[in-house]
Amino acid sequence: MKKDPTYALLLDDLRKAKSDLELAYSNFENVVDPDLIDSCIYQVNAVQLRYKFLLGRVKQIEDSYAKNPLELMES
Repeated sequence: MKKDPTYALLLDDLRKAKSDLELAYSNFENVVDPDLIDSCIYQVNAVQLRYKFLLGRVKQIEDSYAKNPLELMES
């Protein structure tokens, strides 16, 4: 695939969001205080939304490369 710095940054952000999501789930599973449970739910939801957004952007870029394979040869 074309060496696109934006694409590479998106992939790094996606990996970080995945790690953040795993951490958020772990935190949620280990809290007992009702206020912390609420906080963890908000955290999980926020990270899920970020992950979904980043995944959509990565797929968008990959689809654009698939639709125009000549772009890959131009680099």
